[in-house]
Amino acid sequence: MTKTPDLLINNSILYRATQKYYDRRLEKFNIGYGQILFLMMIYENEGITMKELSRLGSFDKGTTTKGINKLESIGYVRLEENPHDKRSKLIYTTPKAEEILSMMYIIRKDWLQQLMRGIDGEGEKLFNEYLDKIVHNASNEMNDVDVRFYGMQKLTLLDYPGKMAATLFTGGCNFRCPFCHNKDLVFLPESLSEIQSEDIFSYLEKRKSILEGVVISGGEPLLHKGLEVYLRRIKEMGYVVKLDTNGTFPERMIALIEEGLIDYVAVDIKNTSGKYAKTIGLDQYRLDAIVKTVNYLLEDHVDYEFRTTVVEEFHDVVDIEEIAKTIKGAKAYYLQNFRDADSVIEEGMHSVSHDTLLKMKEAAEKYLDHVEIRGE
Repeated sequence: MTKTPDLLINNSILYRATQKYYDRRLEKFNIGYGQILFLMMIYENEGITMKELSRLGSFDKGTTTKGINKLESIGYVRLEENPHDKRSKLIYTTPKAEEILSMMYIIRKDWLQQLMRGIDGEGEKLFNEYLDKIVHNASNEMNDVDVRFYGMQKLTLLDYPGKMAATLFTGGCNFRCPFCHNKDLVFLPESLSEIQSEDIFSYLEKRKSILEGVVISGGEPLLHKGLEVYLRRIKEMGYVVKLDTNGTFPERMIALIEEGLIDYVAVDIKNTSGKYAKTIGLDQYRLDAIVKTVNYLLEDHVDYEFRTTVVEEFHDVVDIEEIAKTIKGAKAYYLQNFRDADSVIEEGMHSVSHDTLLKMKEAAEKYLDHVEIRGE
């Protein structure tokens, strides 16, 4: 009976055999399979950061940190201050590492020759072509990622401050704000058409010479655990990325920021703590997650802004002053007057007067240096 190839088993065998080979050959250098790739990547990209290493090799932050700590402890790499970003270090190989790196490349070449035994030159060429395609497909695992886009604004000069950008809208939200103007993105009617991922990426690829950034909005984008895959592909195209969020998924947001996948965050602060649940259309709501999001951003890990959509039925001057207190020290706070539309979740909402909006701005300025009225 002919044996059917099993990718899962074959991949496991290849991985373990490769690991054993490198661990054996590298033992005398006091490193193993877990460090050689990092060492080679640093050697070929002197001055690289941990974030860049993680992105290039699709490593998680913990794996990268562990690998670099090992290499530093045995004297193969050194870390220097990054003059452009005090939060990251630049990584360089040391003279000690340079003495053995030529042997590393010989060891790598020996293993490739072992794998290619019995395969001619044409077969090896085809293998490499197919392998590149397989790795690309695996890295972008689109069919298994639970993220759906239901809207795309192909050009905006407003959504990303200082950038020409495109805005993508995810579906689904954990809030039901009565004044939300994207009710279809919240309730996802059956008639709502999904935009195919490849159509999105085809457009972004064609517009790389024009657009600078991509805004991920919603709905609530961080509902979708698979968002990271899309962001990686967008970043690989050279775009900067802005995230619009309601702040309820701080761990996911922080992970994406620390992976270098988000460059700017805009958080909607809906209201004061006492009015939050009513403002988001829920009976009750704990603010712990939002507080964590706010506190993290106030530590200045990434560019950010806070903003509030002002609605007559939900906000007064005292509310805005109270919000400003809770985000005291923030870089920027924007007030956006509500605008009625057919797409609003609940009818009967109203904007505030221009005079009231100015008073709100003045109240917020007691605690914040940069307050603006947006959209007037």
